[in-house]
Amino acid sequence: MSHHHENDQPTLTKNQALVFGALTGSEGPLTAYAILDHLRDDGFRAPLQVYRALDKLVDFGMVHRLESLNAFVACRHPGCTAHDTAAFAICEDCGLVKEFAPDEAMSLLKGWAKTEGFKLAKTTVELRGHCSRCSVN
Repeated sequence: MSHHHENDQPTLTKNQALVFGALTGSEGPLTAYAILDHLRDDGFRAPLQVYRALDKLVDFGMVHRLESLNAFVACRHPGCTAHDTAAFAICEDCGLVKEFAPDEAMSLLKGWAKTEGFKLAKTTVELRGHCSRCSVN
């Protein structure tokens, strides 16, 4: 059995690779339906095909789900500290999404969880507001 290192990209199925490609090529987050539209020419017919691929990509830590937008975004830094924690700043004007690693905030949240005996599965922090470009106008 070959051993997987953190940074090794998992082997993707054709569908997973196509979905990941669509997200990587996109400026911002995409819903499953937007991905389906992108991939119709590649033989995607059903949302379920997209959701299956997305589930796996999220498991692999290659894609994050933005709960508040119900959309998906390719991880901008594979090998980022922990894939169970991700933070995003989402501009409500232009839709720009910036991914960042909120290490200090995360350690506070983990500390709280530990004190409460709450077992963290995954944490997605979403900041909604206006990016520097849009807040100037």
